[in-house]
Amino acid sequence: MSDLQFTINGKSIDATKFTGETRQFLHTVDEPAALGGADDGANPVEFILAGYAGCLNVVTNLIAKELNIPISNLKINVTGNLNPAKFLGLDNTDRAGFKNLEATIEVDSPASEEQIAQLLKTVEERCPVNDNLSNPTPISVSIKNNQPELVYRYRRLDNNIKSFITNA
Repeated sequence: MSDLQFTINGKSIDATKFTGETRQFLHTVDEPAALGGADDGANPVEFILAGYAGCLNVVTNLIAKELNIPISNLKINVTGNLNPAKFLGLDNTDRAGFKNLEATIEVDSPASEEQIAQLLKTVEERCPVNDNLSNPTPISVSIKNNQPELVYRYRRLDNNIKSFITNA
């Protein structure tokens, strides 16, 4: 099967608000008032949690169907803890991102304990967002400065950061 590519394109509205489009959907990302935003949308880390929960929903339903496990009700709760000190430039002790994530999937199903255990194991193995959050993913970020024409790039491969500057 061929790779699928997903993209979001958008722009900064102000220091805390970003609007982006993916397919026909418009997304507003903003910080709560406590972090200087107008609270016009979920913040970036809440979007991560929502994306993870949404992916768990799709994959759980898909695998339950494959395993002939009937589910009459499905609820998903994802919680993450992070210390904002590094993000705010106050301290470098903790990482900037989530320290941990906890996902709870609640199902109403007549399935046996063994079937539910197999469902969970397969969901964890096949959920794309779980894979991205659990394993290092190569990331390339660049900043194009329109004055002058330089592109600043860095690549992260297995937690090793490689920086370089190139002409655009």
